[in-house]
Amino acid sequence: MTSLTSRTAVDPGVSSSVRADIRSQTKEELEAQLAALKQPSFRADQILRWIYQRRATSWDAMSNLPKTLRDRLQTHFALRPIKLVRKQGSRDTTQKFLWSLADGSFIESVLIPANPALYGDVSDRHTLCVSTQVGCAYGCRFCASGLDGWKRNLLPDEIVDQILAVERWNDEQKTPDTETGQKPADRLISNLVIMGMGEPLANYDNLLKALRILNAPWGVGIGARKITISTSGLAPQIRKLADEPFQFRLAISLHGATDETRNKIMPVNRKYPLKELTAACEYYLAHKGKMITFEYILIAGVNDSPDQAKPLAHLAQRLNAKVNLIPYNRVEGLPWERPSDERQRAFLNALTKLKITATLRVEKGHDIDAACGQLRLKTERELAETAPSTKP
Repeated sequence: MTSLTSRTAVDPGVSSSVRADIRSQTKEELEAQLAALKQPSFRADQILRWIYQRRATSWDAMSNLPKTLRDRLQTHFALRPIKLVRKQGSRDTTQKFLWSLADGSFIESVLIPANPALYGDVSDRHTLCVSTQVGCAYGCRFCASGLDGWKRNLLPDEIVDQILAVERWNDEQKTPDTETGQKPADRLISNLVIMGMGEPLANYDNLLKALRILNAPWGVGIGARKITISTSGLAPQIRKLADEPFQFRLAISLHGATDETRNKIMPVNRKYPLKELTAACEYYLAHKGKMITFEYILIAGVNDSPDQAKPLAHLAQRLNAKVNLIPYNRVEGLPWERPSDERQRAFLNALTKLKITATLRVEKGHDIDAACGQLRLKTERELAETAPSTKP
């Protein structure tokens, strides 16, 4: 899908403060609502199957529910699926999805095909990179997500529906069985990385509720160990995450192993410098016992010299972390560049000589506005250019 459509208009009859989207409800919350409506308990299971297994996007689709119940559900809950505006990439490569939310905001998700393991599994199979905010307030100098500032946090249903929407898209691509006429019911997405637009841990409560729904057997059913949460370094929230019962994986968007380097490109480091971030990671390790991943974007002339591998190796050894090296994807309007292939390999070799487990990501998608937030900005600017003038 490459054509550009206009923003989705906000339904004037819908107020998110009055009606929560049903995909923001846990099973327990839904059961309580149905009990208040004097409905039998099995109705909750029916509704959840329609939402998460059959991925229904309208009340009318829930054909085994009485119409009177569907009408009452529509009164109590919203059901506003996100809408696909653009898609870049072919089916066997990295694919970027641009979604429109009910208020007309744009967010992105990225589907990454099967790859050698990046986060500890035999294979990532199909991994979806998920956004948690519209824009970003943390202002990493090299990132497109925050170029237009921070707009708002995503609600739990807006996080959850990114996964459901990609599955709906995938369902449309399937070929029906020649004998039964039915399309295969298998799920496409096996892994989640929460490192799309926004700082995930800055939207902590909404994110954790969404992940509970995505992890639950009555929900999407993705194992906690197949979900990686990324943060640019919010130390208090890392400690809070360590106290959660879920075994989610943690990735630190490090991009520099000294305060000097991180201060240049990541303003968050001034509030939570490496000493504080390291202490929070040690707390996480003590409580979870899970290996942490350092995400390290290689930026030419900034953090890609082999001499910067030594402090990175020291930090990785201290925290028993592995390092995922990511060549920079150029962002229009920003001065940063991707290092040469030779420079990338030299940095990787410097780490491996220091006995650090490290991978150099073979980028899939640098030709599709791959840097997170870039497609959103491009689309917003195109819409602004084509919008009717309001000048007299």
